[in-house]
Amino acid sequence: MISGAYVQDLRAALTRADFTVDAVFGLLGEHAHRALGRNQTVPARRATVGDSDLATLVRLFALQVPVDRRRADTALPGLVEPLVAAGMLQTSGDEVRALVDIRPYGDESHDWWIVCDPTPGLDGQQAPMDGAYVLGISEASSSLAQLTIREPVGRALDLGTGCGVQALHLTQHADEVVATDVNPRALAMARLTAELNGLPIDVRDGSLFEPVAGETFDLIATNPPFVISPPGSEVLVYRDSGMPGDSVVRHLVGNAATHLTEGGWCQILANWAHRSDTVWQDGLEEWLAGQPLDAWVVQRELVDPAEYVEMWLADAGLAHAEDYARRYDAWLDWFVDVGIEAVGFGWLNLRRTQTTPVHRLEEWTGEVAPPVGPAVSAWGRRTDLLRGADDDTLLGHAFRHAPDLVEETRGPVGAEHPESIVLRLQQGVRRARQVDTVEAGLVSASEGDLTAGQILDALATLLDRDAADLRRTYAGSVRDLVAEGFLT
Repeated sequence: MISGAYVQDLRAALTRADFTVDAVFGLLGEHAHRALGRNQTVPARRATVGDSDLATLVRLFALQVPVDRRRADTALPGLVEPLVAAGMLQTSGDEVRALVDIRPYGDESHDWWIVCDPTPGLDGQQAPMDGAYVLGISEASSSLAQLTIREPVGRALDLGTGCGVQALHLTQHADEVVATDVNPRALAMARLTAELNGLPIDVRDGSLFEPVAGETFDLIATNPPFVISPPGSEVLVYRDSGMPGDSVVRHLVGNAATHLTEGGWCQILANWAHRSDTVWQDGLEEWLAGQPLDAWVVQRELVDPAEYVEMWLADAGLAHAEDYARRYDAWLDWFVDVGIEAVGFGWLNLRRTQTTPVHRLEEWTGEVAPPVGPAVSAWGRRTDLLRGADDDTLLGHAFRHAPDLVEETRGPVGAEHPESIVLRLQQGVRRARQVDTVEAGLVSASEGDLTAGQILDALATLLDRDAADLRRTYAGSVRDLVAEGFLT
């Protein structure tokens, strides 16, 4: 990869061409952009026939088509030969082809560039993936970015950084960012990504927590190589750890606490095995046993063995390989041998605590409205409030109903009372809860001035109920409403 002054020249060229997410979308248009998201380049090729520097860069990197040397020299002045020498471009006659992908990336307030390997499978082309392949923006990386808590911290760790996507985000709210990876090619690309964006990221070589032995962090974000594959399978470093089963995730859970400051979070995007002899929550509770960690674990998806194998064989570029059926069959045999009957996908949000840990392990396949990070930190605050609080203490707190909460009622027109009342959260995990009139009245009146107990007492008077009995009956409801985020 290039370094030094050439990086500054490359940044200047990309800036001059307005090589940003918004500008690329504007050039391609909605339909071509959506087609490119499906790995189809023809509409985007049609949109980039002009001679603008932006069109040249899109064709060169995103579409992976050769461009005329003249156009390349104009868009990347003085850089073609250095990029060829660095193994990032290739020339053939009067044509220039990209060997890496430089891709615009950003969030609501930042424009960045990342350096990664070219997108595989464009226009239906299939080929086996190289073991050292460095993945760019993916659904998984986007999910982790949306999951990560974005509150100011001192030190943050991007474990298994790949091309450096998570590290870019972490620099916006962490004083110091460390990024690790075991793949030399990924390390080179992550360093170039950091330098190209002018960001101080400490990129280190090594497996899992080895490069940060003895160090602690306020926040760890990781999308580890979690794919559950048979021993002896070809290793794609970005997705395969080489460790058996789901033990790489278990290793992270087992070692997270020693690398977290008090109150620090470790957020993991992961797979875990569903075994025929164990409920999945019990299996993960074994990982957490004895750890000083609060844990909110959410299973977002459950896939059967056949679907899982098909997905990852296709990801490896082997869907049309001659030995596809043999690989498929062997993987399923191995699942049977080790007792894996399904695989869960989801999040592990772990927080170091000095008190008795609280674990919430649940399945949520319903809607999620990103970003989810605020919901994770809010869960931590609610957990602290509820931890050890008896009913009298809980009812002595004043709550507010969640700001994104809506109430839906259903019943005949003109009826005095609705048949059903449902509360729905609109942000983060979009939970819904059916409530009765007392719970609905409690939530509606929770505006931060009256305690939950005072509101229940007032409802008892309105409904001609015994106040002490209403408190006893609905203390559990208050606890649940707080735990699930309807009351904050």
